[in-house]
Amino acid sequence: MSSTPQLWTATYEAQTTDELADAYKAWAGDYDRDTLDTMGYVGPHAAVKMLDYHLDSKSCRVLDAGCGTGLVGELLNRMGYENVDAMDYSEAMLDEAEKKGVYNQLMRDDMNHTLGIPDDHYDATICVGTFTYAHVGPHALDELVRVTRPGGYICFTIRDGLYKEHGYRNKMLKMEASAKWELEELIDHDYLIKENVNAKFCTYRVLDN
Repeated sequence: MSSTPQLWTATYEAQTTDELADAYKAWAGDYDRDTLDTMGYVGPHAAVKMLDYHLDSKSCRVLDAGCGTGLVGELLNRMGYENVDAMDYSEAMLDEAEKKGVYNQLMRDDMNHTLGIPDDHYDATICVGTFTYAHVGPHALDELVRVTRPGGYICFTIRDGLYKEHGYRNKMLKMEASAKWELEELIDHDYLIKENVNAKFCTYRVLDN
């Protein structure tokens, strides 16, 4: 049995990407049970519902950025999306995601750097649970825009405590002011119910630059 508080804390206290990968390697096998059952993780459900509202076709090519164990991909698949790719830095989490059999392609990449994905490659990008402590900073939003085609949608979560304090709000406003994207929806919503944690759930439409 895993020790949920210690494993969760380790992911938020990692000082490097390698430390973060090690933390998730230790947690990967128990991650779904711990987050869904023990912590009441509803972030994936809320984000997938939000993205689906804005998309007009189940055949859209979707990137699950920071896919973890594939909880988002599993939900998208249940809703009829079958053209979904996964990307994460943790090999252990990607291995768990692959077991779900819901992705066309799984890629190991680091969202803190330029992604090995062509420009305008996806109709939509979803990123749940990645914009949080010790994970990925607001600069990564530029890459999500780059890999999503003009007119496409980006849906992502920002954990409570980071939106203003860690520069996400300012980055999002600057990108809107420079016409990189246009805000479609931004709400506060339950994220980890049993931990009393909320998050910002955001959807933007990419503009043609």
